[in-house]
Amino acid sequence: MSALVVDTSSWVSYFAGRDSGLIDEALAEGRVLLPPVVAAELMSGTLRPGELARLEDFLSNLELCRHDLSHWFRVGRLRAELRRMGLSVSTPDAHVAQCALDSNGLLLTEDGVFAKIARVERIQLAIG
Repeated sequence: MSALVVDTSSWVSYFAGRDSGLIDEALAEGRVLLPPVVAAELMSGTLRPGELARLEDFLSNLELCRHDLSHWFRVGRLRAELRRMGLSVSTPDAHVAQCALDSNGLLLTEDGVFAKIARVERIQLAIG
């Protein structure tokens, strides 16, 4: 099975109790990859201190999407390519998309911007 890159939108739904067998399965198999920007977005939520500590502990146990400077060059090139095609994408969204591309993984999201990106790039999407 391939890696599962989970976007912030899908984590928010998952933590709110919405069923996601795909996340549960990937967690059990150790296939979840965490883009660092997703960790930052989740930690910036309005959670109580105890909830933040539990979230940090949970996220710390996930495999991080690791990348060197060349990853960030690819993120910039992706944004430029999308902009040339009339699609404006934030750096965080381009980073998440590039993590999925770099790992040849499946991207789970509820954010429609990734469906637009997938029309241009070879991202494998699972829409939550």
